Amino acid sequence: MEAWWALLLFIAVTGVLMAGFPVAFTLGGVSLWFALIGYFTGWFDADFIAALPNRLNGILNNATLMAVPVFVFMGVVLEKAKLAESLLQNMAALLGRKKGGLGFALLIVGMLLAASTGIVGATVVTLGLLAMPVMQKNGYDPALSAGTICASGTLGQIIPPSIVLVLLGDVLSNAYQQAQLRLHIFNPKTVSVQDLFMGALIPGLILVVLYALYLLWVRISSPQAMPEANVTEKPPLLTILKSLLPPLFLILAVLGSIISGVATPTEAASVGSMGALLLAALHQRLSVDTLKASLKETIKVTAMVFMILIGAALFSLVFKGFHGDEAVQAFLTQLPGGEVSALVLVMLILFLLGFILDFIEITFVVIPIVGPILLMMGYDPVWLGIMIAINLQTSFLTPPFGFALFYLRGVTDINSRDLYRGVMPFIALQLLMLVVLFYFPQLVSLI
Repeated sequence: MEAWWALLLFIAVTGVLMAGFPVAFTLGGVSLWFALIGYFTGWFDADFIAALPNRLNGILNNATLMAVPVFVFMGVVLEKAKLAESLLQNMAALLGRKKGGLGFALLIVGMLLAASTGIVGATVVTLGLLAMPVMQKNGYDPALSAGTICASGTLGQIIPPSIVLVLLGDVLSNAYQQAQLRLHIFNPKTVSVQDLFMGALIPGLILVVLYALYLLWVRISSPQAMPEANVTEKPPLLTILKSLLPPLFLILAVLGSIISGVATPTEAASVGSMGALLLAALHQRLSVDTLKASLKETIKVTAMVFMILIGAALFSLVFKGFHGDEAVQAFLTQLPGGEVSALVLVMLILFLLGFILDFIEITFVVIPIVGPILLMMGYDPVWLGIMIAINLQTSFLTPPFGFALFYLRGVTDINSRDLYRGVMPFIALQLLMLVVLFYFPQLVSLI
């Protein structure tokens, strides 16, 4: 009977979230109401709530999560420095005279911004404000323009340094340790954010290649959708290097120090933040007002993430108190087809939840439930983490609640029909990347 309470709890939380209530307070508030009702009806043990202070103490002392505000600050400073503006202008001037050149320039800039900022919202808004008017003026298909902007902007979800990978790394690390303890392995191995960063690099670049191949196919099959652009003259080499080298240097400094093992993600993020401040100063965009605005935005995002963490911790305790984790484990392990069926079902559920929930909610609510079960079945934690990250990337593009769609619609006059039509091919390419990674899991271990 307790399992039905757990199911009702999950349905209630999902329903309230869809109604538009804040995530953190929904998770905590609905869970407390269910705990209270369960306690007075005899279906819930209040000792689970007593464990909450220890959970919160673990969150506040988590060294991995220290990387979140630092990476956010780095991304916000780069946005304020308008790094994307000069980079996109020069790439467009360099490639725009060729058919489809603006689309490829947009993809290149999106990839570089993803690897230097890791913030999806800021990238989509910036690319939308800068690129959409130019593409519309030059006769680009509006659906293709919108889809390319949204897909390029969401590369920050999978290409490191990604805040999503930082959060997912912490959740998966806990899930991996739980799985090993359930298997009576009392000297458990760990999975780190560094492992996920290294594992995500090649799949992220392959996804960029898939996007580029799609744009090339559109250029060949429908050249009228990607005409030649009327852009300024080709900029001199020095101008191109001035806009291109700083973000490349920052990417090498951050990712290079992580991959080589010289620095932890938090230390590398600190280096990146200093690099971002230097770039802002180089572009003469570093001022007291810029610094204040960057710090304010960082505090807002960090507070949101940690409040959601606290609400998710409460939800997790109440869900376990109703034996929901045991019911999910029993269901997945008894599926015909074994581990493959369980993985496919979980991936399908994550994809469908992406239509109504965003990646943070799914990461903190769903992954702690299903993660240990899949890891107990023998799946590699890094490979599973990258599979989940690519799956969650679709949540930014899937209608009606994809965040990238909201960001772009907020800064352009694109209609919903063109917007949804434009992102569909890129969602299909992300799902294709999942299939490729399923059959070629060694792609995550090439670095």
